[in-house]
Amino acid sequence: MQWNMRLKAAERGIWKSAEMRRRLADAGLELSAGKMSALWTGTPTTIRLDDLDVICEVLGCGPSELLIREPDKVAARRPGREETASGERSTFVVAPRFGKPKSEPPL
Repeated sequence: MQWNMRLKAAERGIWKSAEMRRRLADAGLELSAGKMSALWTGTPTTIRLDDLDVICEVLGCGPSELLIREPDKVAARRPGREETASGERSTFVVAPRFGKPKSEPPL
């Protein structure tokens, strides 16, 4: 996911994190300067849903406008795929092993 709060704030005429922090405080969300800096400059690893709700209210947007999906990154994390020299992805097929099972289920 990509965090898009700074762009959404700019669209609303909010150019400084201090102004955003003040507006969030007016809406009932008190953030420390450090927490506000992390939200303003980077992508948070976690965010409380209550906080996200207030941020969306202040910016007049929905969560889908703040959190942008990155499907390429998700695809790259899938196990069993490797990239070939031509840039294509190959998929490994997992086949079941046949033979005598380790144990029999109780009757």
